Parts: sequence; C-alpha cells; structure tokens
Amino acid sequence: MFCPRCGQKLEAAPPTVCGACGYALFVNPRPTGSLIVHESGRFLALKRAAEPQAGLWETPGGFCDGWEDPAAAAVREGREELGVEVTLGDFVGMYVGSYDYQGERLPVLDCFFLATLDGADVTLDPSESSDMAWFDLDKPPSLAFETMDAAVRDAARRLGV
Repeated sequence: MFCPRCGQKLEAAPPTVCGACGYALFVNPRPTGSLIVHESGRFLALKRAAEPQAGLWETPGGFCDGWEDPAAAAVREGREELGVEVTLGDFVGMYVGSYDYQGERLPVLDCFFLATLDGADVTLDPSESSDMAWFDLDKPPSLAFETMDAAVRDAARRLGV
C-alpha cells in the first residue's frame, strides 16, 4: 500500500500514518441504504443477477453516493431496482458487514429501513435482479449477506411477526 497523498510506501496496513507526510489513513465502512419492503407479514426479496453472491436472495438497496443520506439512498435504490416509488417507514438499524469488490473485502455499514410499495407494478432492473418473491418475515430464506439476515429478523420483531 502507498500513501494516497504523497505516494510513499506505507509501513503498515491501515489504520496507519504515513512516515513521509503524516497523512492518517483509515479503512472506514462504506454506508448503504437498504429496504425491507413489507406487506401483510411478508417481505420482498430479489435474486441477485451479479456477483458477489449472484443467484442468492437479497433485499433492495445499495451504496450511498458521496454525501448522500442513507434514507435518500434507500429510496433511490428502491426506484432503480424495483422501478417504482416506495414509502419509507421506520429505521430498522445499522449493521456492520463486508462486501467483496475488485479483489478487496470492504467493510460496509448497512442501514435498513422498512418500506412499502406505492401501488405500482414492480419492474426489475435485469442488471441487478433476475427474479423476485415474497417471503414470510418469520421464515426468510438465507440471504446474500449476513446483515440482511439480521435486519429481516429485527424487522419481523419490530412488526410483531
């Protein structure tokens, strides 16, 4: 690893300080905005079309853009992945997890919100999802990421399911 400010080789992996210029380098989690779209004790899951974890079920969501609030990212991701507007509900929680990207394991801070569909038909983005299904909140399938498993369990408790 090299210092992003001066290019000097770093003596240790982050967190560390560059010996040449004093720049402090950290590995901070990347925030996400995610949805648990629910209705009548069920939640909407999407089958991932792309790696990592292609073919596994997930909840809609994705990474926040720079300076984007996780709630705004969750609504944007719902629109992009489901092709409909969602009504954002209560905040479920934040969960620290990991995401494999470009040969790195990145720390993530997944922020989950309850949501409902605004009545329109869902139109999946085929680059994101190959299928969708409704599952009982109290009997979810294994999801693509551990943070999703934890958030669905917490959402079920919050909703009294």
